[in-house]
Amino acid sequence: MKIDIQDSFSEKLAEVIEYISKDKPKAARNFKVDLLKKIKALPQYPFQCKRSIYFEKDTVRDMVFKGYTVVYRVDVDNKLILVFGLIKHQEKLDQ
Repeated sequence: MKIDIQDSFSEKLAEVIEYISKDKPKAARNFKVDLLKKIKALPQYPFQCKRSIYFEKDTVRDMVFKGYTVVYRVDVDNKLILVFGLIKHQEKLDQ
């Protein structure tokens, strides 16, 4: 399977890296390298991650990584993984 990283993911990743690098530039570089490594491993087992909580399709998956969720779609017919979302985990606050 081929991995296609969408602009929406790349833009969000750039924002996250910029935010982290304000305090810890080395941690930001490590975060990016480690995340991309994990994404590159997806073709081995594309359905290893849980079904997305954001979409009602079995082909859309959520990969959790250091408090962030990478959202991707598996296109079996075209042998393609579309990585399109990066969401920061946020807890609901009771008020």
